[in-house]
Amino acid sequence: MKQQLFERSHEHFTDDIRYHSRSDPHRQALNLSDVILGGQDGLVNVLGVILGIAAATHDPRMVLVAGLAATFAESISMGAVAYTSTLADADFYDSERSREYRHIQQVPHLERGEIEEIYKNKGFEGELLVRIVDTITANEDVWVAVMMAEEHQLQPTNRRQALRAAFVVGLSAIIGSLIPLAPFAFLPVDASMLVSVAITALVLFGVGAYKAQKTVGHPGKSGLEMAAIGTISALVGYAIGMLLKVPTS
Repeated sequence: MKQQLFERSHEHFTDDIRYHSRSDPHRQALNLSDVILGGQDGLVNVLGVILGIAAATHDPRMVLVAGLAATFAESISMGAVAYTSTLADADFYDSERSREYRHIQQVPHLERGEIEEIYKNKGFEGELLVRIVDTITANEDVWVAVMMAEEHQLQPTNRRQALRAAFVVGLSAIIGSLIPLAPFAFLPVDASMLVSVAITALVLFGVGAYKAQKTVGHPGKSGLEMAAIGTISALVGYAIGMLLKVPTS
């Protein structure tokens, strides 16, 4: 059983060292997190902004102008953050990876000891443990891949995904921002505020439930948590707008 586990682990790490020439195995999960990040940020932030403006001015044109300005500024900002953070993750991984290569070249006996300790803690021992250590340390690339995953708990980040992440996050932020803003284009301000909060809460609930289904957690609980975030944002934005309400002439 342990021999089979080692063989599967060895194949996994051998695949990892070729990540630059292959599609990202975590792409689907990353896309989901990017969509949620951009969409939730757009929904919550723009909802707070437009409710504050609506409560303060009761002017639908002002609400639409402020909402659209916040929508596109937010989407560009979020896309830029997604781009730079993806590259930063890749830079950090590459930096740690280069450091591990230096370590196995400069102090191979210490690095070999770390590999032995890692697999000893997994329950391997005796001749099988020696074979595992010998097999891993016979190839520098596999050796480093094991150290990155087991010691540092790091996974490779594909730099080619930076632009994709920026686009997905930015587009999701625009779509998310337009959802709470849409009622103000068709309804009176008071009715728009209620509809906007209700729609945003429902969308956030759906996103939270879907996320839980695709990852871990209880869909209902996750949905309620995300809906609560939108509601709190709405209350804060509305309260600030009421405090700074523009007097009518």
